[in-house]
Amino acid sequence: MNRYQRAFVAVLLLAVGVLPALAALPTELAEQLRALDSGVVVLGTVRQPPLAGMLARDHAARLREANVADRVAWGELRDRPGWERFRDARLRALRASLGTFPEPPKDVKVRVTATHDGEGYQVDNLVFETRPGLLMTANLYRPAKPAASMPGVLIVHSHQQPKHVGWRQDMAMTWARAGCVVIVPDLVGHGERRQHPFPEPNPHDYHFRYDSAIQFSLVGDSLMGWFVWDLMRAVDVLLKHPGVDAKRVIAMSEPAGGGDVAAVTAALDTRITGAVINNFGGPQPETPYPLPRDAETSFEYAGAGSWESTRNLRNSARDGFFPWAIVASIAPRRVIYYHEFYWDREQDPVWKRLQKVWGWYDAADNLTGLAGRGFVVGSEPQNTHWHAESRELLYPQFKQWFGIPNPGKEYSNRRPVADLLCFTPEIAKEQRPAHELAARLGVERTAAAREARDRMKPEDRRKQAQRDWANLLGNVEPGRPQLNRASSPESLGDVRVERLHLATEPGIVVPTLLLIPPTPKGKVPPVVVGVSQHGKGEFLKQRSTEIAELLRAGVAVCLPDVRGTGETNTGDTRDRRSSATATAAGELMLGQSVLGGRVRDLRTLLAYLRTRSDLDARKIAMWGESFAPVNASDTDLKVPYTASKRPAQSEPLGGLLALLGGLFEDDVRAVLVRGGLSDYQSLLDSPFTYVPFDAAVSGVLTVGDLPDLAAAVAPRHLRIEGLVDGQNRRAPADRLTKTYAPTVAAYKAAGHTGRLLVDPKPVPSVAEWFAAGLRD
Repeated sequence: MNRYQRAFVAVLLLAVGVLPALAALPTELAEQLRALDSGVVVLGTVRQPPLAGMLARDHAARLREANVADRVAWGELRDRPGWERFRDARLRALRASLGTFPEPPKDVKVRVTATHDGEGYQVDNLVFETRPGLLMTANLYRPAKPAASMPGVLIVHSHQQPKHVGWRQDMAMTWARAGCVVIVPDLVGHGERRQHPFPEPNPHDYHFRYDSAIQFSLVGDSLMGWFVWDLMRAVDVLLKHPGVDAKRVIAMSEPAGGGDVAAVTAALDTRITGAVINNFGGPQPETPYPLPRDAETSFEYAGAGSWESTRNLRNSARDGFFPWAIVASIAPRRVIYYHEFYWDREQDPVWKRLQKVWGWYDAADNLTGLAGRGFVVGSEPQNTHWHAESRELLYPQFKQWFGIPNPGKEYSNRRPVADLLCFTPEIAKEQRPAHELAARLGVERTAAAREARDRMKPEDRRKQAQRDWANLLGNVEPGRPQLNRASSPESLGDVRVERLHLATEPGIVVPTLLLIPPTPKGKVPPVVVGVSQHGKGEFLKQRSTEIAELLRAGVAVCLPDVRGTGETNTGDTRDRRSSATATAAGELMLGQSVLGGRVRDLRTLLAYLRTRSDLDARKIAMWGESFAPVNASDTDLKVPYTASKRPAQSEPLGGLLALLGGLFEDDVRAVLVRGGLSDYQSLLDSPFTYVPFDAAVSGVLTVGDLPDLAAAVAPRHLRIEGLVDGQNRRAPADRLTKTYAPTVAAYKAAGHTGRLLVDPKPVPSVAEWFAAGLRD
């Protein structure tokens, strides 16, 4: 800013009444701000940041409350009618959490692309469509001499390997030779349906479930929902096969993720008459063995958050469809409750519940529990894992329940992988990547939301946006601010510095730095609130000059560390395996979101600022920043999770909070977003996403997108610049022009097109722009 620009800003601010006299260029103040220790709870250096675990502790406490509520609800059940009311409510909630299912096909059209003969069996390579544009690949094993009536077996593979892996062949061949028709499909994103270019053998199918889960959630669906729908269509294929007995349809799951999917599918699809539920519902392989004597009260029935999204279903802890309840809802059908390693049968509280449920149906013989040997950390053969010895434990029960002859030892004569690949070059061209199908749904659902909003009166649209975003984020209402501690004010020249311990709710503290400039007698300064994932310390370092200009212009600056940021950040990498991701996933189980909690923190902070007589809280502006590095437009995004260095991940929290503050708070006069996310639809442009889990909003594209959120800020001043797409590349101007058309239209309809700046050229100074916004 040159001296003429500074003079203009000063004159403008004199008109607003916030500047006592012309100020010099605040270079010295900027240097002081850069050097300022931003700590509030912690000043100086400590071995371990004391607030790093705050978010996780708060989340764990609320999960414990959910477990207590579940124990109470279970304890009130006395009989079968009571159980069925309990069950039905939870199944409805489970079904709703999975997202929107398409219409079931009237007839699944199956193409057989190859058939191979084996010793006592044949295997067909199948391709069939499970939803428009989405093809499923599966191997169908059948007896060489089929009987008139045969059991049908659906093998639900783990998250680690696809359908044609060796031991899966062994299972399928063994059961086919014993007289069963066995279908082994690839789940979405696995095997021939993978969403990445990395070859086998690898863990990449498993790793990239993370990206797919985020993408499906944006359109209001879920990875589990897509898995379950596909498996239901595989059941269709089984049942249309000649000779398959509809009374003997078995879902057989594997450990490491198969049990989750099989249990949900069996719970919702009553055509499945028996199920092997592996490592789901009760103690996990990682659960300490033996269980403690207080397992009934201490057991974590709800489970816990994880990037592995099939383990922590959205709203499950809020609405009560805990893993154990999903398994129990299969009653009175036949279930083998299987544990891969040692199982403490006597102390397992879930096993006791399952026995009671099956007992209410007088069907105790339809439930059995089996277990392998050893521990998940142990090596073979002392620790069985899911090997032939473990699978052979199922044989007696299958003979008793389904009349399947006991094969004795598992058969193994594995075929080359090439024999079991289902896609021909021609059919492969028909397959649409899952992210493209999700993108199509996103466009359709966003368009429907916009059409509905366009039919509303202008004054009702913002209210609807507030309702929509509150439904997406969970509780966003401000709490009662409590100032736990305020340090003695310090001075940077004539600028007053306050360090505030602001409690926004029990267990949550928002360390806040408040910078207050000198003002003329009888005047109080307006406030700019700056937010970023990187926290107030980075804000000071990166934006010290602009903060100094604001202060010299007579504007107070407030820099909070909302939960999980700055001083309260978890201290790890924020990648898929981070505690930040686990907590964010767990919040979805509780029907909440980390982003919603951060909105509560921000709104509670604003409520606190309004209580102060030395600030003009009727004039508030929001400033959201990202300081994350941006990927170049030509960055290779096709990088496995096993790589030592991956493309940079965006950090759009600052911009999201600034827009949401503008949506929910009437006192916000201006919103500045820098480096934020351009739109959620852009996460569906590629199978690779570079946005943190806690910034992805489940269901957002069912109510609109970020340009619609920006439109709800109209007619207040809004400045957007340096936005990035879902792959953390700078969003090009032509995309922004198209994407932000709804925002432009909203400002035009309000008669204030001049208040909207999208990547302005030349870039106006922050002080000048905020001054105009705070004046209006």
